[in-house]
Amino acid sequence: MAKKEVAVDLTGEFQKFLEEKGIDQATTISVLEESFRSVIAKMFGSDENFDVIVNPNKGDCEIYKNLVVVPDGEVQDPNKEIALSDALKEDPNCEVGEDLAIVIDFTKFGRRAILNLRQTLASKILDLQKDAVYSKFKDMEGQLVTAEVYQLWKKEILLVDADNNELILPKDQQIPKDFYRKGDQVRAIVYNVDNKNNNPKVYVSRTSEEFLRRLFEIEVPEVHEGLISIKAIARIPGERAKIAVESYDDRIDAVGACVGVKGSRIHGIVRELKNENIDVIDYTTNTSLFIQRALSPAKISSMRVDENTKRAEVFLHPEEVSLAIGKGGLNIRLASKLTGYNIDVYRESDDPDDIYLDEFSDEIEEWVIEALKSLGYTTAKAVLKADRDRLAEEADLEEDTVDNLIKVLKAEYED
Repeated sequence: MAKKEVAVDLTGEFQKFLEEKGIDQATTISVLEESFRSVIAKMFGSDENFDVIVNPNKGDCEIYKNLVVVPDGEVQDPNKEIALSDALKEDPNCEVGEDLAIVIDFTKFGRRAILNLRQTLASKILDLQKDAVYSKFKDMEGQLVTAEVYQLWKKEILLVDADNNELILPKDQQIPKDFYRKGDQVRAIVYNVDNKNNNPKVYVSRTSEEFLRRLFEIEVPEVHEGLISIKAIARIPGERAKIAVESYDDRIDAVGACVGVKGSRIHGIVRELKNENIDVIDYTTNTSLFIQRALSPAKISSMRVDENTKRAEVFLHPEEVSLAIGKGGLNIRLASKLTGYNIDVYRESDDPDDIYLDEFSDEIEEWVIEALKSLGYTTAKAVLKADRDRLAEEADLEEDTVDNLIKVLKAEYED
């Protein structure tokens, strides 16, 4: 029996469209078959006794309806059975009880069926596109992307990459000094991809530590080639960053290679990060030495490290304390994050009567002590010598709290 073809163009514009969307031939065949079966099921109540054959090489699709031949007058379900007299018109050699495949010309079912097929195809192709976008970017998490600013909103920026995929740069993932106009090129890393309700959303970040890592891989060939390893990164976006590096080749100076001659390599990264200061230090497994390097440029006099609690007590000369803490506490915060240790800075004093604030923990709340220590006020006399109003402002303390603090410390010396 000759096969009757249904005019579904798979080699022309439709196939070209699918290829542009990144949908391969095997998936195309599956989508077409599912779409035809979906429409057939709506029209006939079931697609169980239908065969759908897609011929991508020929560019057509064949549909067969499988019926059981029954005696005339005994047809109970016309979607599954065919009378012998009608069956003989299709195949003169058929007999009662045999299966007969009838060619279905889909185009004869009218405009509504064709429209239904188009809508079903469009829906399935859209789902495939969404799945493809999700899979692509899920595999790219942590990777660097470049995209163009398409739309600016208050809480986020919409970016579009070279393949016209939409990327979202939230406000909290932007460097504080970032400023963009429509059409600007933006570099960021893919940091989160979700597919809630089959609606993939790709979020990118410029504040992630991985973003800094990828920039070093681009600017420093030795990092890209694996000769230098980035062991740890700590960032306060737009302000300052610390990065610990290690060379696997004794002939290569890890810090020097990352910085470049006269800072040539690191300058490009600094500009990309809106003048974020970057400290590059040599990594070491010696905890005390690593903490000492992380607190640079401050020079440490002595240190006590507790491996179990991940705490380090660092003692410095008074003039070194401000360097260790840094402006707004940036240096010590980054050093703690880089090393993984809670670092407490103590001012060495020649005064035997001076007392460290930690010894007042039974009378002064711990958060108050920590706030003062983060500003370099580690001893009782250091606090008492400080200006009361400045102390309240810098440590963000209520006046009553400052007054009580001073009262407790003075009482120690009065006693």
